[in-house]
Amino acid sequence: MKNVVSINVLNVKKIKCAVNLITETTGASCEVRCGFARIAKMTLASTEDDVWKNIDPDDIWILDKLILSRKLGYNCGPIGLDVPYSGYYIVRPCVNMLGLGLGAKKMWLEKDTCDLPYGYFWCEWFTGFHHSVDYYNGTQILCVQGNKPEDTFIKWSEWIRSDKRFKFPTFLNSLIERHPWINCEFIGDKLIEVHFRRNEDFDGNTNHFIPVWEGQDTTPPPGYKYREYPDVHGRIGAFVNK
Repeated sequence: MKNVVSINVLNVKKIKCAVNLITETTGASCEVRCGFARIAKMTLASTEDDVWKNIDPDDIWILDKLILSRKLGYNCGPIGLDVPYSGYYIVRPCVNMLGLGLGAKKMWLEKDTCDLPYGYFWCEWFTGFHHSVDYYNGTQILCVQGNKPEDTFIKWSEWIRSDKRFKFPTFLNSLIERHPWINCEFIGDKLIEVHFRRNEDFDGNTNHFIPVWEGQDTTPPPGYKYREYPDVHGRIGAFVNK
């Protein structure tokens, strides 16, 4: 569930950075930015910080989505390299510690990519359901399916625990000893991201996670509880059930 990173994995510096990027890429209003700034007053420890501070340099390639995509044999390349044929592509940062789907766009590309943002890459567009899968020592522990409107990479409608099974990618076997918890994200059967952490949103046997956004009613539906769960996109909490 990589693209839904909550406040408990963002410190003030990264939140401010995210606010700036959101403003540049989405044209967020001053009012919205001020709401995000209120969140930025909170300073909490970051799981992602720990990964980036302590990761073995030989393992850091896995966090670069361009390198990962090339290793998986996808049709992809850095900004500046022409696409081989016109069509829809996903364009996003090669490395994005903040997560949250920041900067990601679906774009029609004819050939030249030189006018796209520096530090980004393009990759063939995949279709299918989005699943986030946690593995411990290579064994699947949790799978959740995310659903959202097609016009956003940020505002997910829901995440649902799933019985679907995904085989652990064998090329990651050498990483297990140093990273027993590995999270993989798939679109259809295509691996798109790898993280050295697990999904904490479904702790406590949660089965259904429904984000609640600014301005929405926080009264939970029957059988659900409301949990405060703010992020920099305007999510203020979530309805969860077991």
